[in-house]
Amino acid sequence: MNYSTSEMMTVAAARRLKDGAVCFVGIGLPSKAANLARLTSSPDVVLIYESGPIGAKPDVLPLSIGDGELAETADTVVSTSEIFRYWLQGGRVDVGFLGAAQVDRFGNINTTVVGDYHNPKVRLPGAGGAPEIAGSAKEVLIILKQSPRTFVNKLDFLTSVGHGEGGDSRKRLGLPGAGPVGIITDLCIMEPEAGTHEFVVTTLHPGVTREQVIAATGWDVRFADTVVSSDAPSDDELTALRDLEARTAAAHGQAPGEA
Repeated sequence: MNYSTSEMMTVAAARRLKDGAVCFVGIGLPSKAANLARLTSSPDVVLIYESGPIGAKPDVLPLSIGDGELAETADTVVSTSEIFRYWLQGGRVDVGFLGAAQVDRFGNINTTVVGDYHNPKVRLPGAGGAPEIAGSAKEVLIILKQSPRTFVNKLDFLTSVGHGEGGDSRKRLGLPGAGPVGIITDLCIMEPEAGTHEFVVTTLHPGVTREQVIAATGWDVRFADTVVSSDAPSDDELTALRDLEARTAAAHGQAPGEA
């Protein structure tokens, strides 16, 4: 295998973005995957960041939503209030692309604390715009590395609602978007089961076994009746990803692989 599990995860996530879609992008892994999509399979994807850039085409990955690279390469820049009120709450965002510190079986996300809220083991960056993205985007994609610490039976804090308690919970909450439609990890892809909205494994990445996924999941994970295998990253996808990471590392004074 001439690629890493992290590269497989990023490539698999990038492939989920349709060309021409309007995508509200989170910083970190979502931004890497979204920009890889723009450089490969979806050149006309429209990337929006909550600081106001619309149609951002960064040459290097941004350090934050305030990174000047986003504004300098965008088609236009509007106010944050317009991004949320007109674009997101107005139903004009096709995909919200989010990361997480913890996720549960119904695609609910924690980005607030690990441990007790008042005495946490780790205090995380917080909600930002994620709750509104999770609530209002037409669809949501979640990307994170899989382990029992990140795929938990119960979140330490519910920051952003996915499918709530499952079933019709999201509908009863009155959230307009469809919620999470995919969780992409370094091991597999999970999708919500019809009716229950519990996330089940639908795709395994090359070389990954069911036992590995079970060991890396904090709930009794289930598998779809038909589980397929991801296509390995192509040479073009790997070249585009590695070049993006190399440019980012050079721009930010990082060692290779830190980008």
